[in-house]
Amino acid sequence: QVQLLESGGGSVQAGGSLRLSCATSGSIPGTSCMGWFRQAPGKEREGVAAVLSYGPTTYYADSMKGRVTISRDNAKNTLYLQMNNLRTEDTAMYYCAARQWSCGGWPSPDNFRYWGQGTQVTVSS
Repeated sequence: QVQLLESGGGSVQAGGSLRLSCATSGSIPGTSCMGWFRQAPGKEREGVAAVLSYGPTTYYADSMKGRVTISRDNAKNTLYLQMNNLRTEDTAMYYCAARQWSCGGWPSPDNFRYWGQGTQVTVSS
């Protein structure tokens, strides 16, 4: 049973930074893809960034490219999302997700089987 638990959300002013964490319990056999998604009220869930379990391959959505960095610490079973220069439009619930094998179809949330409960990020002007 794979479980994901996000933390690190909060309220910041525009231009500020936050680092989100996603602690993983359980394991996904073989290679896996882990990603961060966000969903604002009234909007569809959208991909932010993703990373494969092994190797340097990362994926970023255009909406936050250049302002976010995804990383993972396999020894700690933790996924991170460093977010800088936050904007008011970044306000959303941020979710951690995982799937087996590849990040194929990125940035679609489809095929991501495991999801956390989310952590709220609120950016004020």
